[in-house]
This record gives sequence, C-alpha cells and structure tokens, in this order.
Amino acid sequence: MSERGSYQPGVPCWVDILVGDPARAMDFYGRLFGWEFDGPGPGGYYEARLRGRPVAGVGAAPEGVAPAWNTYVSVASVDDAAQAAIRAGGRVVAEPFDALPAGRVAVLEDPTGATICLWEPAARRGCQLVNEPSAYAMSALHTREADAAARFYQDVFGWETEPFAPGVTLFRLPGYVGGEPAQPVPRDVVAGMMANGAPGRWSVDFWVHDADALADQVEELGGRALVPPSDAGPLRQAVLGDPFGAPFSVTTAPGH
Repeated sequence: MSERGSYQPGVPCWVDILVGDPARAMDFYGRLFGWEFDGPGPGGYYEARLRGRPVAGVGAAPEGVAPAWNTYVSVASVDDAAQAAIRAGGRVVAEPFDALPAGRVAVLEDPTGATICLWEPAARRGCQLVNEPSAYAMSALHTREADAAARFYQDVFGWETEPFAPGVTLFRLPGYVGGEPAQPVPRDVVAGMMANGAPGRWSVDFWVHDADALADQVEELGGRALVPPSDAGPLRQAVLGDPFGAPFSVTTAPGH
C-alpha cells in the first residue's frame, strides 16, 4: 500500500507544514529527506515530491500561527464534518474554504486542544506515496484527556479505539485496509494516541532508511535532535526539530 491514488473518508491523507520562510523549510526537508518541490501553487504553496509523486506540503504560515506539522483527514464533505465536530464538543478554528484546484479545507480543535485539518479532495487526493523511506507513515495524538479525545474522533470520523501498550491507544477505522501486510498493528489502524500528560497536539512520523543517520545529520541542516534515537519494539525512532522548532518523528522503516 505504498502507492495511493485515493483515500476513503475518515483516513488521514495529507500532511504539511506552514512556516514563515518556506524557502528555508524546503532546503531543510529537501536535504534531509531527498524531496523535490513543485510550485508555488495558489497561495504560495509547494508540494514535496518523492519519485515524482506528492508526499507533503510546505506553505507560508498565517501571521500568529506557530510552525507545526499538520495532519489532514479525508472527508466526503468538509462542511458536514465541521458541523459534526461542533456537535461533538470541538470547535472550528478555520471555517471551511476552497483551496482550488486542490480541494476544500477546514481546521478543527478537538476537546483536548489539539488541532487537526479536514480535507475534501478535488485535484489533490492526498499523499501518493506512504509507508516507505522519506514518506509519511502515521500521525499520533498526544493528550492528557484520552477519553474525551476517543469520544470526539469516534463521533466525527468513526474511529474506534484499542489499547496497544501502556499509554498507547490505536485509532481504527473498521473496514479500512491500509498500511503494509507485515506491520505490527492491524491494517485498519489510521492513527495513534499517546496518553502522556502532554498538552493536546498531533504529531507526524516519517519512515526513513536510518533514524540514527538523520539524527546525526539534522544539526548540520539547522535543526536538532529533540529525542535521540531509541528502540520502540522492532523499530528505531527519533524526534527531530526543524530550523523553525517544529517537531516531527522519524522511524527506521521495517527491513532497513
């Protein structure tokens, strides 16, 4: 399931980062992940490409918005999903608007304070490569209010929860088949949740050939290793920060 042409409603489908200096961000991520960039498109937005396929976005941050990686969930109707979020106890941070020709978007804040984006696809269906080195793999919610978060995402996206490890819960979307056959979690898993006492936020993870090598390289590129590489079961992971302070995690891809 590395190559993807579409995403069903309720599945995270796209990630991007909005910063004050997109050119510097593209230099950093291009050198770290080997991405090339296409653009700018409307609003000065760039698509990162891997093997010629879009894998992420880089754009200019609105004034007052701190740099952070954003996760977008595919929905049939942004407007309907935004209303469902309000009924579920969340709030709409950015009202639905057209980002044509790519699609329609809105930004939500869940009851725990974490922001997540809605994506109603048009020309941009989502990441066309996932679950391979230098591509998006998974998003995770960090929260101190796991029960409230579980209810919210069940009501808005139909996600169900399953305990996985101490403090770790899986979000599953029944009927969805994603991921890779050899992965250590069910293939209907769409995201994770970490009940670690942190303020509510979403994080993104990218598979890489060698998490240790990237942790060594990141300071040369103007970022830093926030959490050094360590073993997480059969995986090797690190948390890195880009030159703007935005955190993201990298995981040595299975088999590498």
